[in-house]
Amino acid sequence: MLSKYIDVGEVLRPQGIEGLVKVRPDTEAPERFLELKNLYVRKGDVYEEAQISDVSVRDGFVYLRLNGVKTRNEAEAQRGSILSLSRSQARELPEGEWFVCDLIGCRVTGDQGTDIGVLRDVLLTGPNPVLVIGTKKGSLLVAMMKFVLSEVDPEAGRIVLNEARLPEVAVYE
Repeated sequence: MLSKYIDVGEVLRPQGIEGLVKVRPDTEAPERFLELKNLYVRKGDVYEEAQISDVSVRDGFVYLRLNGVKTRNEAEAQRGSILSLSRSQARELPEGEWFVCDLIGCRVTGDQGTDIGVLRDVLLTGPNPVLVIGTKKGSLLVAMMKFVLSEVDPEAGRIVLNEARLPEVAVYE
C-alpha cells in the first residue's frame, strides 16, 4: 500500500539569521514549492502539518520559512526534517512515471524469476534515473531505461527487470 504522503525535500540547514531554512528538493520541479501554502514535516514516522512562507528557489535549492519561525535557533531545530505533501496535493503523473518514494523498498526480480534484491534509492543524476538495488553482492546500479523495465508496480511493491538486458545497463558499485 502506498503512503498517503510523498516526500518532496529535506531541510539541510538554517539559512541566515531570520528563521529561513535551505531545502534540498527531491523533485524535478522545485518551483512547485512556490505554489504551496502548507506541507508536512516528517520526523521519524510522525507527520505534522506546517505552514510555509517566504519561499524562493535559487541554484536548485528551495529556501522557505516553516510555521512562521523567526530565529536561526528555531530553524536549526528543523535540520534533517523531511518535507512531504499529502498524496492529494501531488500532481498527476503521466503513464510510465512514478514517485521515487513509492519505489523505494520494492522487491526487484528478473523476468526469468531471479530474486535480485530490494530497491534502496533512485539517483536522479542524468538523462536516465539510476536504480540502486541492495543485493547479496552489494549495491547494483541499473540505468532506469524502458527496455530494461519489464514491470513496475509500486502498489504491489514489485519491480521486474529484463534479465537479458541487465548487462547493458547495470554495474555493481
